[in-house]
Amino acid sequence: MRLIFLGYSNIGYVCLEVLLDLCRQFQDEIVAVVTHEDAPQEQIWFKSVKELALAHHLPVYTPADPNAPAFVALLRSLKPDFIFSCYYRLMLKQPILDLPSRGALNLHGSLLPRYRGRCPLNWVLIHGEPLTGLSLHYMEATPDSGDLVAQVQVPITPDDTAWTLSEKMTAAAGKLMRRTYPLLRADAAPRIPQDHSRATYFGGRTPEDGRIDWQQPAQQIYNLIRAVTHPFPGAFTTWQGKKIFLWAAKVDTQYSGPPLPPGLLVQQAERVWIGTGQGVLAVLAAQIEGQKEVAGEALAPALAFLNGKILGQES
Repeated sequence: MRLIFLGYSNIGYVCLEVLLDLCRQFQDEIVAVVTHEDAPQEQIWFKSVKELALAHHLPVYTPADPNAPAFVALLRSLKPDFIFSCYYRLMLKQPILDLPSRGALNLHGSLLPRYRGRCPLNWVLIHGEPLTGLSLHYMEATPDSGDLVAQVQVPITPDDTAWTLSEKMTAAAGKLMRRTYPLLRADAAPRIPQDHSRATYFGGRTPEDGRIDWQQPAQQIYNLIRAVTHPFPGAFTTWQGKKIFLWAAKVDTQYSGPPLPPGLLVQQAERVWIGTGQGVLAVLAAQIEGQKEVAGEALAPALAFLNGKILGQES
């Protein structure tokens, strides 16, 4: 079998690792690896698919447009049996999807047909979901709508953050690929149409989407904070035009002080609370724009100047 692999980030890395191992076992060949050049403005917190491929002496390509006719012609000349896309960020058009004789497959970070589209890891946390997963499916021109081959479930705990869930998803992705590739090459894998009536779709996110609305309930704000905390851009509020990032928090069901209006920050000893539309949020780690992140014993002194202030009013 001849494979073309497209991938990026930690899930792309672990899937390429697994396919390298399986290709040695089956004497198959990865004839090209397509990935992205790291963007200078992006915080690179994940492993490099490019470096892994080069370490195994594989041909690596980083086209700005993988659908350009010249690049499609190059891929066609490689005569692939399969194309695998694992967290590759660019849409692949029909000319590429038509190239492999055995199919073009994508690994998506949700239990399709739910959470089609961008950033499913962040969206499931924002919505407080107790369960997510990964879906390997055949690619069609319409994103994330092709027939399913395999899925794996990943439970979400109330304490999971973007980082911990990413780690779970990465481990699950490797197991799914290791289990499924032998079935695909033996033409023994299922092909199950998605129930499009159950589909939900969510778009991409920007750093501005991390702005906190203090009128929302504490649980909803907590879900936003954990969904976009490190390594993502973070949830933030403002005071006098300066951003204040909240990197960790919890819904404080033990708060016994006077009712706090939405956005009001109060400090007592080493504790920092902020009122919300429903309930109270305890702040555990924060960062004032232009300064270092603070947590633990340093947190309350660092935010003392905000005591009694209502945050986010400038917005």
